[in-house]
Amino acid sequence: MTRDDSSTGSRERVLAAAAAMLAEDVTARLSVRAVAARAGVSTGSLRFHFPTQRALQDAVLARIYGQMFPDDPIHDRSLPARDRLVTCLRHVLAPAGVGKQAREAWGHVHQSFIAPEPTEEVRAAYLALEREGWRRIEYWLTVLAEEGALPREDHARRVRFLLTVLNGLSIERALPAEDSILKSETDTLYTAVDCVLNAPTA
Repeated sequence: MTRDDSSTGSRERVLAAAAAMLAEDVTARLSVRAVAARAGVSTGSLRFHFPTQRALQDAVLARIYGQMFPDDPIHDRSLPARDRLVTCLRHVLAPAGVGKQAREAWGHVHQSFIAPEPTEEVRAAYLALEREGWRRIEYWLTVLAEEGALPREDHARRVRFLLTVLNGLSIERALPAEDSILKSETDTLYTAVDCVLNAPTA
C-alpha cells in the first residue's frame, strides 16, 4: 500500500467513525480524541486530515447528508443559492402540513416537551431533535460557503436565526390563517434567506 493509499484509508476511517458516533447519539460531540480512538488512528493522523474540529464536523456532515439526501436541492447549481436555500427550508416545513395536520403536530410537541416538567430526559430528547435540525441547516450553509455564496466561518448565528424563523412559520401553520398563508410563508422565507446571504461577517 502506498502512503497516499494509507492516508486515504485513515481519512475514511475517521469519517466512518465520526458518522457512526452521530448515528448512535445525535447529540454526540465529536472530540478529536474520541473520534481518533474510535477510528483506530492517532490524533496526529486525524489532525493531518482535519486540522480543526470544525473541518471534521463539516466533512462528516457532508458525508452523512450526501448519503441521506443524494438529491438534496442545495446541490442543484442550475438555480441561484437563494432559491436553493428557500427550497430546502420549505422541505423542513412540509412534513408539518397545514391546518388540522399542523395542529396535531404541535399538539404532540406540546404534550412531549411543553406540558411536562423539563426533566433531564425531556430536555435531552428535545435537544437531540433540535441538534438534528441544526446540523441539517448548517450543512446547507456549509455547501453554499464552499461555493462562495457565504463566508467560510462559524454559521451558528445564521443557523439559529433560520431555525427561529422555521419554528415561527410552523406554529403559524397551526393557527387560524388566511388562505394565502403559503404565499406569505414563501415571502418570509425569501426575506430570511436574503438576510442570511447578505449579512455582514461577524
